[in-house]
Amino acid sequence: MTALNPVLPGCHPDPSVCRVGEWYYLVTSTFEYLPGLPVMRSRDLLRWQTIGHVIDRAGMLDFDGIRSSGGLYAPTIRHGLGLFWVVCTLVDPDDPGRGGNFLVTAEQPQGPWSDPVMLEVDGIDPSLAFDDDGRVWMHGTRLAAEPAWHDQTEVWVREYSPAQGALVGDEHVIWRGAVHGAVWAEGPHLYLIDGEWHLVAAEGGTEFHHAVSVARADAAIGPYLGNRANPVFTHRHLGRSAGVIGAGHADLVQAPDGSWQALMLAMRAADGRHYPLGRETFLCPVEWQDGWPVFAPGEGRLPLRITAPWSAEPAPAGSWQPDDRRAGAVTPQDPRWTALRALPSEVARADGEVWRMPVRSATLRDATTVAFLGIRQQHADVDVRCVLDVGGLADGESGALVVRQSEQDHAAVVITRTGGDLTLSAVHVRGGEEHQLASRTLPDRAQVELRLRARGYDLEFVHDDQTLATVDARQLDASSTGGFLGLWLGVCASSSGSAPQGELAIMTLEYIPVGDRL
Repeated sequence: MTALNPVLPGCHPDPSVCRVGEWYYLVTSTFEYLPGLPVMRSRDLLRWQTIGHVIDRAGMLDFDGIRSSGGLYAPTIRHGLGLFWVVCTLVDPDDPGRGGNFLVTAEQPQGPWSDPVMLEVDGIDPSLAFDDDGRVWMHGTRLAAEPAWHDQTEVWVREYSPAQGALVGDEHVIWRGAVHGAVWAEGPHLYLIDGEWHLVAAEGGTEFHHAVSVARADAAIGPYLGNRANPVFTHRHLGRSAGVIGAGHADLVQAPDGSWQALMLAMRAADGRHYPLGRETFLCPVEWQDGWPVFAPGEGRLPLRITAPWSAEPAPAGSWQPDDRRAGAVTPQDPRWTALRALPSEVARADGEVWRMPVRSATLRDATTVAFLGIRQQHADVDVRCVLDVGGLADGESGALVVRQSEQDHAAVVITRTGGDLTLSAVHVRGGEEHQLASRTLPDRAQVELRLRARGYDLEFVHDDQTLATVDARQLDASSTGGFLGLWLGVCASSSGSAPQGELAIMTLEYIPVGDRL
């Protein structure tokens, strides 16, 4: 069977994977969106089904006030000692003393997951590995205590005691990067393979210069010998015309046929710089040669089409990778729905096929719980159709179809109740400044249909088959705005600071990819 890369299109960065029996389980970063850390399963590493989320209960972690591209960073999922384990970092970019690294466990991958246990260690990107004797080795990344250059980091390892629920024993710094001057040796993973410990780490920063480096040792605590070929994998040497940039943050696993594979992030950038869909999850073949992992042997780049002889079952009709996502209506039961710093059930209630969302005073420019529900944009070419019931809005309240990057950068077509009329306006908030692109008055009505037509970098807002405005997605992507996110498509309801009174109903939201990815 052949399949398309990325295997998880749209914003699915920092993938981590483990195998238990015939199933593979994967988690990715979700930042300020909840539910957090989707748990996906697959039998073939190609088609993934969402079976739950790690952070899926109110109060597990405090997200209020955490701005965009803060929140949940770089989880790792593993299975050992009869449990599933996830370690992750909660980050507040404006308050380094808040949050930190935490651990949760579950008997089943779909949950329920335990309440987070905070780990007494600084840094980001924690991971863990199990020794043959049952010992658990925690490891992660932090800024070097005595850096030789700006943003030099170090990888530490320390034993974790499940009985004590804490890190124990001495800490060992095992890695400071393979290349002199390279920043952010991060996303470390340790593997015990045939009696030897292998370290796989990202390097160069999670953007164009991202890369994969490897090292090995006889013991988990080192000393580690770096591969003379480091970095062993990157796309940066291909230049800006490669189509896919920023490959790195790899996690190794064996396919059903025994071959080795890596899941890693990379970005599809048609112009070599801008990637509105964010950092996506790609599958890469790996071979072991001379005791070292070789990524994409003979090719040296991520394949656009994956040959998977271990998989013969066709994908379900009407689906794309992952196979639990379909073209058409996205019902309230669909696991794609997310909210900002709160669970979807905390900002809206499902009424059959309809979301009923009480208006909140907060706007999309506020780093708090907003009346917002959205899904990832996963295709460069896609049609989105949204029908909103605005009959329940009070005077001065609004509902909107939104393309969101952050508080500082988003675009929307907004319907505001003003007396006996409705005002329809297209706006683009760029760098925190709002620009009105179009405005018109509509006769009062209960329901309004809005459309978004995305074609590459063009985001076209449409009403009554007329184009209201077109926004350049390159002005909304992370390479222009900063941060780590791809674009989200969704609906927002706000009273813009006034006491909220009304309700907005999402009668339907349809997501229809255009092209050959189905």
